Amino acid sequence: MHANADIAHHAALDARMLQAARDIRLLTLASWPASVQHAFLARWATGDARPPQYAYPRHDFGDTRRELAAIAAAADPQHPLGAYLVDSARSWGIAAELLESLGTAAAGTHSERLFGRPDTPLPGNGPTTRDAARHFIAIADELDRELLAPEEQVQVSATALQLQLQADLDDFFDARVVEVVLDPDLVAKAAAGATRIRLRSGASFSDYDRGQLLQHEAFVHSLSALNGRRQALLGSLALSSPRSTETQEGLATFAELATGSIDIERMKRVSLRTEAIAMALEGADFIDVFRYFLDAGQGEVDSFSSAQRVFRGVPTCGGAAFTKDSVYLRGLVGVHTFFRQALAGGRLRLCRLLFAGKMTLDDVVAFEPLFDDGTLSPPHWLPRWVSRANGLAGTLAFSVFANRIRLDKVGTGVHD
Repeated sequence: MHANADIAHHAALDARMLQAARDIRLLTLASWPASVQHAFLARWATGDARPPQYAYPRHDFGDTRRELAAIAAAADPQHPLGAYLVDSARSWGIAAELLESLGTAAAGTHSERLFGRPDTPLPGNGPTTRDAARHFIAIADELDRELLAPEEQVQVSATALQLQLQADLDDFFDARVVEVVLDPDLVAKAAAGATRIRLRSGASFSDYDRGQLLQHEAFVHSLSALNGRRQALLGSLALSSPRSTETQEGLATFAELATGSIDIERMKRVSLRTEAIAMALEGADFIDVFRYFLDAGQGEVDSFSSAQRVFRGVPTCGGAAFTKDSVYLRGLVGVHTFFRQALAGGRLRLCRLLFAGKMTLDDVVAFEPLFDDGTLSPPHWLPRWVSRANGLAGTLAFSVFANRIRLDKVGTGVHD
């Protein structure tokens, strides 16, 4: 095929995939309504400790899966667009299988195919994701919460945070591009789409939450979706594809790190979820995991929300888990390593191109020639920390150097 015909062929396949994947709303369809939480916590208050039960609606994605298989078969795996389409179509197909098996252990198996497990090694064949999680939990537990500055302990309401975030976003975009709304039915504290960020009504948020939501949800998840929508030839880059989840969550968490918006309690929350997934896979049921979050210092509402993330889509009796949250630490290490390698190789431009849509680290490397020749558009919007290359390079340069230092060989007197 001629180069232009190649691109036109794959652009047409992408348009078909965009249509086929439209109804595969994995997180939405796997999650529980707020009524399950209310019923559980009401029973819990009376001493009735039973795992919640939720009857999932039945789904049939047979036609969708066949269309996705046809798209993968028609794509050229030797072409960067074709390879992307093959992997993406297969990923959406697995997500469809997961949704068809909601409420069964098979959903957990499909989740592991999409997102891996806590015992998956970190990039570079290092320790496992669970090892990293336990490391951060131990550090957080060692730190006395009384060391927190008073302003870090002040909680603000969802309404106040809504106003603050809306002002921040309107200032960034110089227009009302992303709307912040309150949602009484949201089980998680916050969720982001391309043009809307939802906050759970009645939830309270810390000073760090504002920066985390802004950098993580708005300036990565929403921004990459908005930039993806501006891609004339590859509209699927606007979709939250299962295969790009690890890079997306890793990039979003790295954004918190790069902007000083992350704190040890946030690292602990992410790490607790990883450990809870491992516990569920080993047989812990919903009550075991709910109590684990309670014992870790979370309130009942947040402990339910955290446990729900582990058991959405799978039986609550233990032995299976929705493993998506195990990608955060693995993604963070992968993205951090990618940024360092880009600096070392003089290719920091790749870091900016990551925001042109929702893609994996491998995608952005494979797509570089397509950005060069104008087939793909560079990101229209960039977070300030990425666009300021000098500051980013300085942070990464220090990171590269500092990682060469063996702490066990340095005498600082800190532990004397």
